Amino acid sequence: MIKDMTVGKPTQLIVGFAIPLLMGNLFQQLYNVSDILIVGRLIGVEALAAVGASSPLFMTLLMISFGFTSGLTVITAQRFGAQDEKGVKSSVVHSLIASVVLSLCLTCVTLLYLHQFLGLMNIPENIMNDAYRFMFVLGSGLVLTVSYNLLSGFIRALGDSKTPLYFLIFSSVLNILLNFLLIYFGKLGVVGSAIGTVIAMTISVVLCLVYMERKFPLLRLQREDWKFDWNFMKTHLRVAIPMALQFSLIALGLIIIQSVCNSFGSDVIAAMTAALRIELLSTQLLVVLGAALATYTAQNYGAGKIFRIRKGVFNCSLIASVISIGIALIVRFWGEEMVDMFIKDKNERIIDIAQGYLSISTVFYLFLSQIYIFRNALQGMGQAFIPMLACVVELLVRSYAAVVLADLMGYKGIFYANPIAWVGAASVVAIGYWFTIRGLKRKLGTVNLKFASLRVENGQDAPQTLSAE
Repeated sequence: MIKDMTVGKPTQLIVGFAIPLLMGNLFQQLYNVSDILIVGRLIGVEALAAVGASSPLFMTLLMISFGFTSGLTVITAQRFGAQDEKGVKSSVVHSLIASVVLSLCLTCVTLLYLHQFLGLMNIPENIMNDAYRFMFVLGSGLVLTVSYNLLSGFIRALGDSKTPLYFLIFSSVLNILLNFLLIYFGKLGVVGSAIGTVIAMTISVVLCLVYMERKFPLLRLQREDWKFDWNFMKTHLRVAIPMALQFSLIALGLIIIQSVCNSFGSDVIAAMTAALRIELLSTQLLVVLGAALATYTAQNYGAGKIFRIRKGVFNCSLIASVISIGIALIVRFWGEEMVDMFIKDKNERIIDIAQGYLSISTVFYLFLSQIYIFRNALQGMGQAFIPMLACVVELLVRSYAAVVLADLMGYKGIFYANPIAWVGAASVVAIGYWFTIRGLKRKLGTVNLKFASLRVENGQDAPQTLSAE
């Protein structure tokens, strides 16, 4: 169902929109977590290390596709907020074209240079073969990943966050079952895990297509809708490309950390793989709150309701702060038990390494929470430069910290790379948001002043604001 977020209580709208997103993201993370759990439990530490060592490369591809499609659907949400039905359909057409080109390019580059990419990541020889086979299968299904991100983005742009959840729950459960069957009974090893993920993602794409055709007349395209406008395409790309680059810079920093981590052997790789999966899963509340805020911001920006944006961002920032403190306490005190779930045979060294990272990173979750809030708010307003600058800062700080501190402190130096990067990026987006919203307020004030002057000239009474709220 279509949801107009330009009217109603901001916090209630955002939280209500975020809850289905949270459930969806949690089930989506089951794709990754089930891979690690099943591989680690059924095959062993080396297989777990192979999946963990290569996963930042796949994460990079995921983040590029997610950032690109999110940027495209920001325009769709803005057109919907402006009640421009023709603009919504045109946005869908141009987004589809851009996504096809992206998926083909990503697939070709990944498959052609996969061995070189893995070599640059310092993956040990004893796990290289498994890492290559795992990534080759996932890389072959990249078109499905891009397709799902785009289609679910369309549905969310129109205010429906529940339906993608239902599809994701079904495909996530199917993914777990397929992984277990293909590894335990099929004896396919890490390849079985990758095949299960691709099949489950295929089903998600089909379900999105069927639902959009049946339930969203606004998204049903006719022949006349397929008119290509290069200027409108540039409007999409001006948001989508910087967002893709932002996410890719974040992922590149993770690859650098993983490359440094890989040089310390299988135990450290396995420990960091488990710890980062726990961190990724536990911070999903922050991720979905930011995603919900992005849709809310985009619709209200399209409708010109700047003051609603300010209120929504302020409330979300407070909520995210409370959530981050709660998550930090849970992970800090129960992290050891969580790590133990990923290990086939209880390995105290692996558990100690993972717990060491979590003990440090949780202290900085407050900064991470504000990155999700202010970055998504800026992106919802179509602001590309500041989030990009934040990602560059994050990349440089994370890379420097990982390389230099690892050299000084050994693998323990890696523990500080993410936290230091979060502090830098949070500072940039928070300050950037403040300047952006001030600029919009001045712009809005100038427009309203002109509007008031026109009313006086026409003999009308009190001035009215152009913002509904």
